[in-house]
Amino acid sequence: MKLLLTAFKVLIYLLIIGLSASHALAQTSTISALNNTECLKCHDKNISANTYNSSVHKSLTCTACHIQDGENALSKLKTKKNSCIVSYKPMNCGSCHNSISKEHETSIHNSTRLPVSCSKCHANIHTITSIKNDKKAAAKLCSVCHEKESSYFKSIHFQALEKGNNDAPSCTDCHNKHAINKIDNVSEGRIFHTQACMKCHADTSLMLRNKVTTIAAKSYFESYHGKNIRLGYPENVAGCSDCHSAHNILPEKDTNSMVNSANLTNTCKQCHADAGIGFSKFIAHAEPNNQSKYPALFWVTVFMNALLAGTFLFFWIHSILWTFRGFIEKKHNRDAENFSGTEHNPKNNLKIKNKVYRRFRPLHIVLHVFVVTSFLALALTGLPLKFNYTSWGKTLMDFLGGIGSAGLIHRIAAIITFGYFLVTLVMSIRFLFSKKHSKETFFKRLLGPDSLFINRKDLRDIMAMFRWFLFRGTKPAFDRWTYWEKFDFLAVFWGVAIIGSSGLILWLPEFFGYFLPGWIFNMATIIHSDEALLAVGFIFTVHFFNTHLRAEKFPMDFVIFNGQVTEEEMIHERGEQWDRYQKQGITSNFEVKKPGSLVWEIVLRLFGLAALLTGSILALFILYSIISIGGH
Repeated sequence: MKLLLTAFKVLIYLLIIGLSASHALAQTSTISALNNTECLKCHDKNISANTYNSSVHKSLTCTACHIQDGENALSKLKTKKNSCIVSYKPMNCGSCHNSISKEHETSIHNSTRLPVSCSKCHANIHTITSIKNDKKAAAKLCSVCHEKESSYFKSIHFQALEKGNNDAPSCTDCHNKHAINKIDNVSEGRIFHTQACMKCHADTSLMLRNKVTTIAAKSYFESYHGKNIRLGYPENVAGCSDCHSAHNILPEKDTNSMVNSANLTNTCKQCHADAGIGFSKFIAHAEPNNQSKYPALFWVTVFMNALLAGTFLFFWIHSILWTFRGFIEKKHNRDAENFSGTEHNPKNNLKIKNKVYRRFRPLHIVLHVFVVTSFLALALTGLPLKFNYTSWGKTLMDFLGGIGSAGLIHRIAAIITFGYFLVTLVMSIRFLFSKKHSKETFFKRLLGPDSLFINRKDLRDIMAMFRWFLFRGTKPAFDRWTYWEKFDFLAVFWGVAIIGSSGLILWLPEFFGYFLPGWIFNMATIIHSDEALLAVGFIFTVHFFNTHLRAEKFPMDFVIFNGQVTEEEMIHERGEQWDRYQKQGITSNFEVKKPGSLVWEIVLRLFGLAALLTGSILALFILYSIISIGGH
C-alpha cells in the first residue's frame, strides 16, 4: 500500500512539472511569434510605422536586429510586469551586411584613431532610406564630419553632378564607400594622390563620353613625377592632387584654381621652395606630337627621332656587314696560312718583329677608366627612369636603393663626366695651339693624321670600307685614327654638350627658371632622354662591336687599358701610320721596352670585362623593351 502511495505522489509531481514546462514553452512561443505590430504597441512614440515601412529595412522584423533573450523574457513573464520582453543588445550589422562589414574592418574608419561605427553614417535604422547611385547625397553625408573638405561643393566635379552628370566623381568614387584607406605621406598613402584621379582620367571611353582629353593621364607618366610613381616611389614626388588640389578642383581659367597662372608659382612652391615664375611655366601636360599647339617641342622630337633612327640605321648596317665580311676574311686568312704555308696579308713582304709599341699614354688610360665608370653609372641610374614601365627598370632601381640614392650617384657621375670633358678639351686646345707644332698651320693640325677631326680621307675610307664589305675592293689602310674612332671621340663632345647642358637644366630647374622660359624644361627633358638613349645604345652596341666584338678583336681589345699594340697589329690595322712613322724615323720613339705590371693587367682586364658584360646586358634589356612594348 505504501509503495502504491509513493508511486502516486511521484506521478503527481511529474504531472505538475510537465504542466509548468508546457506553460513556459507556450509563453516562449508567444515571444517568438511577436511581429512588428506587437512591438509598436509600446514603441509607437519613438518609431513611426509609416516611416519604418518606407525605409530600406521594411522587410525585416524588429527581432531581426533586436535579438531575443529567452531566459530574460521568461523571468519577466513570471513577474507579470508590463515591460518589454525583448532584451536590447548592440546590433551587429555584419550579420546581414557581411561583405560590407569586412570592408569596414580594414577601413581607417575602424581604426583606434578614427572609430566610425555603421550608425555614425547610417544614423537611424528605422528611418534610413537608400542613397544608392545618389552621389550628391553621399557627398553631403560625408561632409557632416568632413567639414574641411566642403570646398568639394564648389568644385567642377560637384558642379557636373548638379547638372545631372552621374559620371562626375563624388567622395565614394575616390575614397570608396566602406574600404577607406589611410592617406598619409608614406608610399601607400602618397600613391592615392594620383591613383584616385587615374580611375577616371585614364579611362578613354569615360573621358571621350564627357569630352575630356586623356592627355593629362598619359603625359603625367612621361614626367619625372609619373616615372617615380611607376617605379614605386610616390613619396618623393607630386601627385595629381598636389597640384590640382584634392577637393576644390577647378578649371585652369578659374582664378581660384591652384593651376591658374596667377596661383601656379605658389602651387609649385609647396615642393620647390625657390621656384619662380619661369619655373612654374613648365608645361606639365605637354603634347610633343602636337605641332600646332607645341611647334618647338614637336620639331625637337622629330629631330631627335631622326637622329636616333639615322645613327642606328647607318652603324648597325655597318656592323652587320663588317661581321659577315670580317668572318669571311678571317677564315680565308686562316685557310691560306694552314694549307699554303704562307700568311695571307697585304704586308707579306715585310718581316714582322715581335715588338710592342705605345698607342696610348697613361693619362689616356686613366681618362678612359673615368669615362667607363661614369658612363656605366649614368646608364645604370638613368635607364630605370627611361624604362620605368618595365619590371627590370623597377628591379634595377630597387637594387640601387631607390630614386634618392640613384639620383645622387647620377649627379656624381655627371660631375666626373664634366671633369674628363674639360681635361679632354684642354688637351685638344693644346694640340691645336701648342708651340710644339708651331711650324704647322692651324688647319694642317686640325685636318692632319694625328687629329681626331673628320677630314676628306675619312670620307674616302668610309666608301672604301663599304666596297670591301661588298667584295668590291680591298680594305683601306688607316692612319693613327680610323673614321669610327673619330666619330666616337667627336660624339663625346656632342653628347656631353647636349646631355650635359640639358641635364644641368633639369638638375637645377629653380635656378634656370629665373632667366629661361618654362618650355625649355620640356625641351630639356626630351633632349636629355633621347640623347642619353642614343649614347647608351651606340656605346653598348656599335662601339662595343667596333672595339671588342668584331672577329679580329673578340672578346675584347685590351689596347685602351694597357696602351700597347704589337708590330703586327700596327702593320695590319694602321698601315699608313706605320709607313709614316717609318719615313719620319720615329718608330723607335714609341717602342715599349718592358711589359707592364701583371697585377694591374689582371685588374684592368676584369674591369673591362665587367663593363663589357654590364653594357651588353643593358643593351639586351633595352632592345627587348623597345621591341616587345614599343616606343622609347
